[in-house]
Amino acid sequence: MNISFSPLGDQAIVIEFGHEINEQTKQAVRRVSTLLEKQKPDWMIEFIPAFVTVTVFYNPILALYDKVKIELERLLLHLGEDLAVKTTTIEIPVCYGGEFGPDLEFVARHNKLTPREVIDIHTSGTYSVHMIGFAPGFPFIGGMSEKIAAPRRDSPRLRIPERTVGIAGLQTGVYPIETPGGWQLIGRTPIRLFLPENDVPSLLRAGDQIVFKEISKEDYDAWEEKPDAENP
Repeated sequence: MNISFSPLGDQAIVIEFGHEINEQTKQAVRRVSTLLEKQKPDWMIEFIPAFVTVTVFYNPILALYDKVKIELERLLLHLGEDLAVKTTTIEIPVCYGGEFGPDLEFVARHNKLTPREVIDIHTSGTYSVHMIGFAPGFPFIGGMSEKIAAPRRDSPRLRIPERTVGIAGLQTGVYPIETPGGWQLIGRTPIRLFLPENDVPSLLRAGDQIVFKEISKEDYDAWEEKPDAENP
């Protein structure tokens, strides 16, 4: 694997593992993230994993770019060792279609399917969170079947309600807060993905596994009324 380093301003360095999103680059990003968590350098402020990169932010008072690059190169020598990479699987309940998923019919027509088939395919996969970005806690989720892929809207909506589930290209995601957006909307989850009152405000992290579970409107309403109760 060709690994490259490049500066991002004067307080960050980007480690790139290639240009293609595949299992090899995904595993490299996860393993480097695990190494940085286990062996955090004293100059590191934080790191941000993405599709094929990990960006490391550092304190320039404690280290400059050249020193950071050398230490990261040494750290990456451990990349091939037996690392215990933790994987968390999170189930996201979704009420599909209707007022929550106004573009479900479009996604079905675009792929010559029925809305029922779109839902069945969307709930049949196990997905991976590639990165968190765009909006606080917004997960870019890969691994979706190309059978239900759909282009972004020509004209983005100015307001998309929080917790709405969307599709764009071969990705699916959940809007954690109300925001403008151009993804095709297929449903909504009753659970919150952005929790600013918590020390770790994002429910999801890069590397998490995601499964979607269909719930009824009645289940959705019950979940919203009692979010801490044991729900279906």
